[in-house]
Amino acid sequence: MPTAAYLNADKTIDLKPAEQPALQQGQARINVAWCGVCGTDLHIYRGHMDQRLSFPQVIGHEMSGTVAEVADDITGLAPGDAVVVRPLDPCGSCGACASGNSHICYKLNFIGIDSAGAFQNSFVVPAHTLHKLPAGTDLKLAALIEPLAVACHDNRLGKVAPGENVVVLGGGPIGLLNAMVAQTKGARKVIVSEINESRLKLARELGFDTMNPIQDDVVKQVEDATDGKGADVVFEVSGAAPAIASMTDLAAARGRIVIVAIVPEPAPVNLFKVFWRELQLIGTRVYEPQDYDEAIKLVDSGQLDLEKLITAQMPLPDLAKAFKSLDENPDHVKILIDCTAG
Repeated sequence: MPTAAYLNADKTIDLKPAEQPALQQGQARINVAWCGVCGTDLHIYRGHMDQRLSFPQVIGHEMSGTVAEVADDITGLAPGDAVVVRPLDPCGSCGACASGNSHICYKLNFIGIDSAGAFQNSFVVPAHTLHKLPAGTDLKLAALIEPLAVACHDNRLGKVAPGENVVVLGGGPIGLLNAMVAQTKGARKVIVSEINESRLKLARELGFDTMNPIQDDVVKQVEDATDGKGADVVFEVSGAAPAIASMTDLAAARGRIVIVAIVPEPAPVNLFKVFWRELQLIGTRVYEPQDYDEAIKLVDSGQLDLEKLITAQMPLPDLAKAFKSLDENPDHVKILIDCTAG
C-alpha cells in the first residue's frame, strides 16, 4: 500500500496509507522518486498559507519520478518513462488563460498547495503537467528541475544577455539558481548579496562574487565591479525590506529589476530612481513550458554543479525532521526527500 506524509493543521505530519484515486481521463499515476522541500513548503509548514489547504493534506511539488500508469486517452507517455511534474493546472477560461498566460491563471490550481502534492510514493496528476526526461537523467538532480525552471523563467523575462552585469539579492536556492542560469547566459559578472555566511561561502564556491549587505557598502561594491555603470539586471529574491530599498540604487541606466521574491505586504520602492534612470520593474511568477524544457536541458548537460545545493537527503518518514531542520538551521540550502522510502 503506497504511503503519504499528511500535514495536519497543528503542523504535525502523519505517515499513513495514501489515497489511491481511480485514474480518470487525462491523468497519469507517478511513482515518486524524489521531492525537494521548497521555501513555499516551509511557509505552509509555518502556517502562513492555511487558507489554501484542506487538512490533512499532502504537499510538495519539486518532484521527479517514473510513470506507473496512464489513462487510455493519453498518448506519448508510457509506464517506466522518467518524468517531472510542472505543477500548474489552470482553468483554461479566465482572462490570463485566454491571453496565453495560463501559468498565472486567475483560478490556478497549484498542485502541492491547492491540491494534493508529491510527498508520497504514488501521485496522480493531469498528464498535461508532465515533462519526459532524457534517458539516463539522475532522478535526484531532476528534483531540482522545478526550482531551476523558476530561475530560467526569471532570466528569460529579465532578458539577461552576454556581457551583462547581474546582481542577485538573496543567496537561497532560487537566488543561487538564478545566478547559475545568468552565468549560462554569458553574464560578464554575477554578484550574489546575502547575509548568511554559509550561503556566501557556497556562492563563492560556485564561482560568484559576493557581498554581505550588513558589512559591505553594496552600492559602492557594485559600482566598483561594473566600472561605475551599475547592474544591467538585478534579481530581488530575498523579499527583505533593505534589499528592496536598495535594488533601484544598484541598477544601471535602463537596467531591469526582476521581482522574484514573494513580498506579501507593500514595500517602499524608490520610484524617482525608476524614473531617473528609466528602469524596468519586471514581475515574475513560476514558469512556462519552455522554461521547464530549458531546465531539463541544463540538468541533462551537466554544466551546473547542482549537487552543491543539496545539503541533506532524508527518507519520507523523516519529513517532519526535514521541516524542523530547515526551520532551525539557516545554513540549509536544499533538502531532498526520498519518496521511495516509507
